[in-house]
Formats: sequence, structure tokens, C-alpha cells
Amino acid sequence: MHIAVVGTGYVGLVTGTCFSEFGVDVTCVDIDQSKIDLLNQGGNPIYEPGLDTLIAKNIKEGRLNFTTDLQSAIKKSLVIFIAVGTPPLSDGSADLSYVDAVARSVSEHMNGYKVVVNKSTVPVGTGQRVKRTIKKYQKESHRVSVVSNPEFLREGSAIEDFMRPDRVVIGAEDAEAIAIMKDLYAPLYLIETPIVITNIESAELIKYASNAFLATKISFINEIAQICDRVNADVHHVAKGMGLDRRIGSKFLHPGPGFGGSCFPKDTNAIVDVAKKHGYIFKIVEAAIQVNTQQRKTAFEKIQQAAGDLKGKTIGMLGLSFKPNTDDMRDAPSIDIIRNIQAAGGIVKAYDPVAMDQAEKVIENVTYCHDAYEAAADADVLIFVTEWNQFRNMDLNRLKKSMHGPVIVDLRNIYDRKKLELMGFHYTAIGR
Repeated sequence: MHIAVVGTGYVGLVTGTCFSEFGVDVTCVDIDQSKIDLLNQGGNPIYEPGLDTLIAKNIKEGRLNFTTDLQSAIKKSLVIFIAVGTPPLSDGSADLSYVDAVARSVSEHMNGYKVVVNKSTVPVGTGQRVKRTIKKYQKESHRVSVVSNPEFLREGSAIEDFMRPDRVVIGAEDAEAIAIMKDLYAPLYLIETPIVITNIESAELIKYASNAFLATKISFINEIAQICDRVNADVHHVAKGMGLDRRIGSKFLHPGPGFGGSCFPKDTNAIVDVAKKHGYIFKIVEAAIQVNTQQRKTAFEKIQQAAGDLKGKTIGMLGLSFKPNTDDMRDAPSIDIIRNIQAAGGIVKAYDPVAMDQAEKVIENVTYCHDAYEAAADADVLIFVTEWNQFRNMDLNRLKKSMHGPVIVDLRNIYDRKKLELMGFHYTAIGR
């Protein structure tokens, strides 16, 4: 089977590469010639552990190709995955212009039966919209099946998530398309991956509902952390006690400066918009969004309380990306925190293992350092923002000697308060 994946962003590139690893012939398509040239030369435009190796391997073995020629890719493919961006518009709804453009291209270049799969995160009703677009612009009459096959890839562990997923969701209206999709995912039957077969609309909603629930869980534990700070409780102990209940689970019960990235902020706003368009107010998710916005302000307030007047003070920041193992700066809490520090007159030095190049594109007037110790040197306050593993076991004596003031604000609760206070640090965490 030959498939096309349109879009070589995070989802498209991981999807195309992993399918080629399954033994499928894959053509990845993008309009960005420089990105295609980079990929054909063995480069990789995104940071994702393990992806470079898989790309190189499958190019060498002839199963993975990159091109800007969408017409040719459509004609030789049975299945066409739409994996383009759906960025949020000003009202929180998803911008479907890129999805529409691909659907129209498919309709104009079809040369036989095609299965068109929405891999992009799209609002409920997009599958039917794609079907209408294809039928409207077809030059010749050909059968088409439209499928919703949402992705559940976590940045930093996307290869594992694709190769060993919790489930595969297939939303379709006809048996032929379902059979073809099952054939594509056949390697997962060996590890007994659950396959959820449903209609298109349910599959579209599963993705939004999953992300909205996880985002709500994060906001919930951040609210619990606020209460812990006020009643002398430890949010780590509370979260552990909650998470051991199998009905709740321990995942996503980690307080911090709020969720960010390319999915949770966009998808929570999008599902709220979908609900409003159908006459319903999604109060729980709206509250989760409000809590997330407030949590960034709370993080800054903790820095202010620990540092006092920030004017003229040097603030060292460890971690910039919204989570570890990625260089993604989209809606990262660090952006708001840095801007608030700068507005208060503070001077920011920062270090992140992989995200500094991306950070420079969105944050100005920051001194980027070669390592964590350089970021801490002469700092009045040191802030832990992203819980990279290399930040978990730092030489604390070296930190204390190099800092101007031994003040640490740990927004990820990495360290033990008693240990740091015995060493002479002024230590602030979240919910502890």
C-alpha cells in the first residue's frame, strides 16, 4: 500500500515516518521547499527523540520520500492523511483553511478511489466538510471515503506513542475504509492494541474530549496546590493519595505554572467553541482555561514574593519549553513569566537544553547561557520552570556559591524543601 501524508509538521512527520517503519510506502508532502530539501538531505526540522534515526533508516530502505508535488502524491496513493495545522482563530475556533486546501487538491487530482483521513485535530463536523469539499470540486466522479483518525502523540515520546499506543480510533462510515485503516495498523494487532471503531463525529470528539479532560486534571491539581499553600498541606502527598485510586490515576496530577504547548490551549478553546456553536456552555473546561491563565500569574507572584522588588535584579531561569524533551515554545508558561519579570524591571538569564533557538524567536532581551550553572551565576533568584532530568540532580553547593542570593523558586517541585533550607537556600515551591 502507498500512502501520502500532507504536512510535515510534528504530527505529519511522526505519522509518515512511523508508518514507513511499519513497512508502508509513504510520501510526505509539504509546500515548504526548504523543509523538504532538509528532510531529503537527512535533516529533521523538529526535535523529537529517536525521530532522526527512523527517518534516516526508512529513507535508506526506500519506504519514505519527501516532496512538494502534492498532485503526484495524491495520484499514486490509496490513503491520503491530512496532517496540516489547525491554528486557533481570535475567537478560539480552529482555522480549517489548510484542511480545506488539501481537500480541494485531493478532489482535483483524484484518479480513482481514495481514503482521505483527517489526522489533524479538527472540530466535530470537519469530516463531513471535507467530504462536501471533495465532491464539490471533483473533475471526474470517483468514490471517496473520509475517515477521522485522531493522533494522541505526546511531544518527547511520540515514537513510543505511535508504535505502542493506548488505542487507535477510527471514525468512518463504510466497511471498505475501515478495513483499509485496520490493514495500515495491522502491526499493532500483535501487541493487542485496542481499536475503537466509531462514526466520524465521535472520533473527532474523542480527541478534543481527551485533551480537555487532561487539561482539566492539570488545572484541578493546580487549584488543590493553591489550597495546600493556605492550609499547610503538601500537594505531592495529596496527589499521591488521590492517584492511587484507580478511578482517578496518578497521571497529570503534577502542579506547575500551567499547561502549554500546541494541543491543550488550542484544543480546550476549540471544544468550548464547538459547544457554544451548538448552544451549550462547557463550564468545566472554561474554568480549566481560566485557572490555567491565573496559574501563570500565581507563578510570577511567587517569584515576586521570594525576590522582593525585581527592579535591577538578575533572574536565572532553567527550562523554557512547555515540557521536557521538546523544543516547543508554543504557549509555554516561560514566555508569560519572563515578560512579567521584564515588565517589573528584572533581568533574565536562561538555559534550556534544546529550546533556546525557538525561544529567541518569541522572547526578546534574554541572555541565553551555555549551561544551567551559567544561568545561575550571579543570579538573585533561580527559577525552575521545566523539569528536564538534568535539572533534578544539580550540584547545590556550586549553585549556592555562584548565586548572588540563594533564592530558589521551584515551579515544578523538583527539590526537597528541608534539604535546601538546611543548606541555607530560601526555597519556594507550589502547594508545599
